[in-house]
Amino acid sequence: MVDRLLSLDTSRRSAIARADNLRAEQKTLGRSVGKAAGDERAALLAKGKELAAETKAAEAEQTRADEEFAQLHRSVSNIVHPDAPAGGEDDYVVLKHVGEPKKFDFTPLDHLDLGEGLGAIDMERGAKVSGSRFYFLTGIGAQLQLALLNMATSQALANGFQLMITPALVRPEIMAGTGFLGAHDAEVYRLRDDDLYLVGTSEVPLAGYHSDEIIEVAEGPRRYAGWSSCFRREAGSYGKDTRGIIRVHQFDKIEMFTYCRPEDAEAEHARLLGWEEEMLGKIEVPYRVIDTAGGDLGSSASRKFDCEAWFPSQEAYRELTSTSNCTTFQARRLGVRYRDDKGKPQIAATLNGTLATTRWIVAILENHQLEDGSVRVPEALRPYLGGLEVLSPRKK
Repeated sequence: MVDRLLSLDTSRRSAIARADNLRAEQKTLGRSVGKAAGDERAALLAKGKELAAETKAAEAEQTRADEEFAQLHRSVSNIVHPDAPAGGEDDYVVLKHVGEPKKFDFTPLDHLDLGEGLGAIDMERGAKVSGSRFYFLTGIGAQLQLALLNMATSQALANGFQLMITPALVRPEIMAGTGFLGAHDAEVYRLRDDDLYLVGTSEVPLAGYHSDEIIEVAEGPRRYAGWSSCFRREAGSYGKDTRGIIRVHQFDKIEMFTYCRPEDAEAEHARLLGWEEEMLGKIEVPYRVIDTAGGDLGSSASRKFDCEAWFPSQEAYRELTSTSNCTTFQARRLGVRYRDDKGKPQIAATLNGTLATTRWIVAILENHQLEDGSVRVPEALRPYLGGLEVLSPRKK
């Protein structure tokens, strides 16, 4: 790909130079025509007609070369951080474990059986209304999600984030600028009649919020917390987590998003991870932190840490949060800059991290279930549920 890109760049520069030279020749010829007369003028006019055709062809070639170069250039991923593990999806490195999986003295239920018993989740009617992998959060389920997202919002505000409720639809250039088109096309819902895309995370509109702007980050990172509904096609995931609300087409999320100077990005990445772990501590679930391998980073991240909670029904750790350092990759494509100490515009760095999503309900229900099908509410979450300590099954 790099060799092809270099070759295209050479062709593009040659096309630009040829078009520029022909336009300059046209100007010179135009001045000569004004001074000529008779046969000489006729000859110059004929030459001008030929030049016009050549110039038009050269400009078309320049446009084609620019478009081909730009298309390939956009497919080049960010540079992987040198400390990220090598390999693919299964080559992550576990950095630490926090908490021990609970040993139940009864056979634990999965989150869907628990949710249906509580009157919290209705998958059957979700499928009836919208199709597979859609659902209704009902009664206490809806309350639980709002409580969780409000707790995440409170934490974000306490740490200096500006709360944002973001658009669910974005223009193609914003979606492409964040790195979610190209290899990720199949995951994204597109409204073809309007040429707009449904976002899979508020990272996308937040990345575009300051596109083509020079922002102020001299006093420290600029931090936003986006509350949004998220939409993902889940193409290619057939047969994976089809039961319940683990892998669905629509969910809600609070996403942290940061703009900062590139030299501050690694420290900010550590802070985002710390805030994610703080939230996981509040819902009192065992989890581990993994360093994602380079081949599983996607196009925009230079390094990514995932926090995976223990799911008793699967006896496995599953992702609840993720935080990525995208360095200057997104900001360069979207034209987000800041001024350095000398006042010169420079490309900013961007980072993102999840504070809470609908999937967290799975971890809460399964880890805090009681033998009678009720669920203990984590202490930190209780104020957001009116002080409720236990979620009780509805009476049949």
